[in-house]
Amino acid sequence: ETPMKLVLKYLKPFTLFVIVGLLLLFTQAMADLSLPNLMSNIVNVGIQQGGIKDSVPIAISEDSFDLVSTFISDKNKEAFRNAYKHIEPGSAEAARYIDSYPLVEQTSIYIIKEDADYEAVADMYGRSALAFIVLMQELATEDSQDAAFDEEGRSALAEADIDALHQLLPMLRNMPEESLTNAIQASERADSSMYSQVGISFTRVFYEELGTDMQKMQRSYIYGTGAYMLLIALLGSAAAIGVGLLSSRVGSGLARDLRQDVFKRVESFSLEEFDKFSTSTLITRTTNDITQIQMLATMGLRMLAFAPIMGIGGIIMALNKSLSLSWIIAVAVIVLIGVVAIIFTVALPKFKLMQKLVDRLNLVTRESLSGMLVIRAFGNQEHEEERFEYASGDFRDTNRFTNRVMNFMWPSMILIMNLSSLAIVWVGAHQIESSAMQIGDMMAFIQYAMHIIMSFLMISMIFIMLPRATVSLNRIAEILDTQAKILDIENPLSLGSCKGELAFEDVSFRYRGAENDVLCNISFTARPGETTAIIGSTGSGKSTLIQLIPRFYDVTGGRITIDGVDIRDISQHELREHIGYIPQRAVLFSGDIKSNIRYGKDDASEQDILLATEVAQIKNFVEGSEKGLDTEIAQGGSNVSGGQRQRLTIARALVKKAPILIFDDSFSALDFKTDAALRKALTSYTSHSTVLIVAQRINTIMNAEQIIVLDEGNLAGIGRHRDLLKTCKAYREIAESQLSEEDLA
Repeated sequence: ETPMKLVLKYLKPFTLFVIVGLLLLFTQAMADLSLPNLMSNIVNVGIQQGGIKDSVPIAISEDSFDLVSTFISDKNKEAFRNAYKHIEPGSAEAARYIDSYPLVEQTSIYIIKEDADYEAVADMYGRSALAFIVLMQELATEDSQDAAFDEEGRSALAEADIDALHQLLPMLRNMPEESLTNAIQASERADSSMYSQVGISFTRVFYEELGTDMQKMQRSYIYGTGAYMLLIALLGSAAAIGVGLLSSRVGSGLARDLRQDVFKRVESFSLEEFDKFSTSTLITRTTNDITQIQMLATMGLRMLAFAPIMGIGGIIMALNKSLSLSWIIAVAVIVLIGVVAIIFTVALPKFKLMQKLVDRLNLVTRESLSGMLVIRAFGNQEHEEERFEYASGDFRDTNRFTNRVMNFMWPSMILIMNLSSLAIVWVGAHQIESSAMQIGDMMAFIQYAMHIIMSFLMISMIFIMLPRATVSLNRIAEILDTQAKILDIENPLSLGSCKGELAFEDVSFRYRGAENDVLCNISFTARPGETTAIIGSTGSGKSTLIQLIPRFYDVTGGRITIDGVDIRDISQHELREHIGYIPQRAVLFSGDIKSNIRYGKDDASEQDILLATEVAQIKNFVEGSEKGLDTEIAQGGSNVSGGQRQRLTIARALVKKAPILIFDDSFSALDFKTDAALRKALTSYTSHSTVLIVAQRINTIMNAEQIIVLDEGNLAGIGRHRDLLKTCKAYREIAESQLSEEDLA
């Protein structure tokens, strides 16, 4: 499977979590994008505009309405008048507005209609206000070419007495039409962004004239917007917490399922697959590699979805605030992408190397710990320290290099962000000076620029995490895609009541990739109630032959049968249920003596366990222990001797009471006395079982009903001890090397 298909397959059970997480991410992004705009409104509207939201006045006195109408072009005057309705003092309708506009008790006012086109009215109103300032400045300078639309004109207007403005009305009506027309045309040539700012200044004066409580209006707007900001911030925080919980749930669930499936797949491997994968790499893949995938799933769900929303949303909001500053963001993003591309190019090969180095470090560590006795016996501690230092040094240097490269990203990003902010303030200040921008808009633009840069950084971080996670995904996929060579057939047969008659029929075996067979044309029958021993020189294929019986490997030629049924036609589980296997290397599990023996049969009674320990010659050790069967066994059985470990593994197999018992050189750690006692006890305990013993010592097998002699994978002889001494040269050579002349006679 490709890495993407593998991730999608394991994410499928968490589809609902992913969908809810994406919705929460969208909510969080919208909340984060709304806050700078609300902050801008507090600065622009709440502070600079005194809480006046609309540049066009909702209410205006009759005299002020006439003043404004004077500077509206003839083609727009009718439309402007039709946008307002006239309210007479003392009327029933006037009572509705007396709290907001107390002057309505004394004089007529105009109230904008609900269905009015606010945008069109605001445009006409802003042009009118600007035309008034132009005319006033023209009269003051007597030079229309020097008329300026600056802050000075607006501040003068804000400080002006409304009665003084009204007194100008007769004079303005008597002015030459050309002067008014020039002022109106000059305002129409001005930047449209000035209309709102100048209009607000007029509106404040007109509201004060109507008796409106401006401080209350300002407080109401600031507190209301602040409360809304707090609500949005809480909503965004709640969404972020929810996304964190869901992404952690998805990441940990994905890792759990992957680890479980990898472990199941490894458990299904035959020895042939274990020959392909080393123990150290299987441990690394099950732990470190899956952790890398978990990190990608946890962070990727948040970053991959959140970053594009923030980036695109930030760009839209920033452009809405100011098009003229957008080039700063573009430059910052291009520089950031360049820095990330350089880092990515330098770090990517090292990320791919990291997992192999972890494998190597685990391998050296495992070998050193498991072989500590050998290392000390040969005085090679310094050599092993050098091996570990070499493996650890490679990993350290590679990890340090990648961390240094990655650490370069953060200060680079801070520098880019600070330079961007500085550029925005520098350019924005000039635009504020020329009334082309408001302070709050510049502050919001800085925030949006930071959001955009951060979103690109998050995407870059994902692309940097991706190579290492992809390597890990490929390594996990390699395990999951490896099919065990030994599989059950579709409709396996059942042995039923198994007698245990085992037959090798012209069996041959060859390891994968080997040129020659390890076993060639082996044929013999092991019967219930008899002991069949297998002996031969080192490398003759004894253990390999034994491992074919429980199908740790499958024969490459011939067949093996139990009660006449080919073992390949039986399910592996049922086959192994009928076999008690004692491996060459005694393996115990952490726990206690009882749990280790009961590992062979989980429902074994304590009486059965004690009987098995008695036959295995370990009962004295058990009874001599303070806790008896509850005596703790350390990991690997490190707190018991080699002989005790071997006898406990024998007891584990005996408690199973299987019809076939296999001892793969399982008496090697026993002294002759214990060996003899054990074999004597086994005779009665296994009287109905087929017993196969692989041994190096003639004494262990000389009383067997049948001895199989192997020589370089071939069947060199078969028979009893006395017969083989006469007929089999290979057996006699082994016997002569171990027995005295009297025993051979």
